[in-house]
Amino acid sequence: MTIDLLVIYTNRLDECRDFYAGLGLDFVPERHGNGPAHYAATLPDGTVLELYPATRRPETGYLRLGLTGDSPRTLTDPDGRTIVLTAPKGLGHQPQTAAGR
Repeated sequence: MTIDLLVIYTNRLDECRDFYAGLGLDFVPERHGNGPAHYAATLPDGTVLELYPATRRPETGYLRLGLTGDSPRTLTDPDGRTIVLTAPKGLGHQPQTAAGR
């Protein structure tokens, strides 16, 4: 089993889009039928990350999201969610094991 879709509901749609775009995600605006306008980015492995306005659904609460990026660091998105970046394999950084978190 793999994760192929992750949806984050936010009251700070544009700020979150800018934050995640700053990490290298390429968002495109979308709207399905009468649904709300939102943003979607497809990661290299095919996983889709969508940012939706928290209108009919409540804002996504605490979330710890791990992404592979240009360097290892831990960030906080505009809604306070923890984003852990790890460097790609072979660049000297090894992600922590589940026991080390």
